[in-house]
Amino acid sequence: MSTRQLSGAHRLSAALLLLGSMATLGSVTAHAADSAAIAEGREIAADRNRGNCYSCHMAEGAEMTGNGGPPLMQMQLRFPEREVLKAQIADPRIRNPNTVMPPYGAHGILTERELELVTDYIHSL
Repeated sequence: MSTRQLSGAHRLSAALLLLGSMATLGSVTAHAADSAAIAEGREIAADRNRGNCYSCHMAEGAEMTGNGGPPLMQMQLRFPEREVLKAQIADPRIRNPNTVMPPYGAHGILTERELELVTDYIHSL
């Protein structure tokens, strides 16, 4: 291999290493954003004037929970598709017309942003 070919191979290796590092950094940044969204969603879920999820649902780490609704656990197994969970929170009457769960999105109880955050949190359980 000539010196010129070797330096080209080194440049390619360095470029690939740099791209790999950038991809890793991007995933760390995305994870940090996910953690912040989950934490904010948890706050909304716990807020008695907004989500009020724990009045009916048990969740690990939650205080003063109810048992009128199913426990919030293994949510990714129960709702593999996040958007199905979001639709359930937004308007549970679609799947069950006799539900007592409030339609948080349909009635404007939560804003679209709050609905996204609560969905992120619930889906993380």
